[in-house]
Amino acid sequence: MKKQHTWRLLLSILLTMSIAGCKHDVPEPIVTDEPTDPTDPTGPGSGKCDPNVVYFQRDVLPVLVSNCAISGCHDATTRQDGVQLTDYASVMRTAEIEPGDPEDSELYERITEDDPEDRMPLAPRAPLSSAQIALIRKWIEQGAKDLTCTDNTACNTTNVTFSGTIKPIFSKYCTGCHSGAAPTGGINLTIYDHAAGVAKSGRLVGAVTHAAGFEPMPQGGAKLPACEINQIKAWVDAGAPNN
Repeated sequence: MKKQHTWRLLLSILLTMSIAGCKHDVPEPIVTDEPTDPTDPTGPGSGKCDPNVVYFQRDVLPVLVSNCAISGCHDATTRQDGVQLTDYASVMRTAEIEPGDPEDSELYERITEDDPEDRMPLAPRAPLSSAQIALIRKWIEQGAKDLTCTDNTACNTTNVTFSGTIKPIFSKYCTGCHSGAAPTGGINLTIYDHAAGVAKSGRLVGAVTHAAGFEPMPQGGAKLPACEINQIKAWVDAGAPNN
């Protein structure tokens, strides 16, 4: 009996040790503040626009093309100081971007420079707005990635106004060239009368649709997204009102 009891006790100890040995520590979840890559079809969002993410193609490139990648500056032909700002690959290759570190990125240093002789865009062009600078800073902080997205929200072409719809489009894509004391072509799109004039002449729609016989706009850039083009058309078709 005593041997049987001892055997059972030994078996119980071995079983307990075996169970304990099979336990595994549950790994801590990996937490990252890095924005989700919307181009990943398996990731959250799956290409849809995230309001917390700055997208190069949608948000950053239009600012660079409108204000910097223009003839005589940083377009594909001039490449002033060897810098070309017409596309993602060129920006990353020539503008000395340090992903995650705006303060050590030459592009950010130049757009925030206090000295007007060193600041980009060069005078007499106006400096980038605080909103545009903040956008570029956030893009660099988020890793300076070539992200794009698809905004599935409906395109509103029924309540288009000059102040609420058209001017923001001009600000994003056009006023780097068409503003200030010496706007390209003498057209200042921050002024309603100038905008209405090119709209009613047919030149605005012809330029943004890259129609034959018109100089395509934005100069050196891709055609505007279909939604923005349709909104411009709707405003022009309504008589280009100052609303």
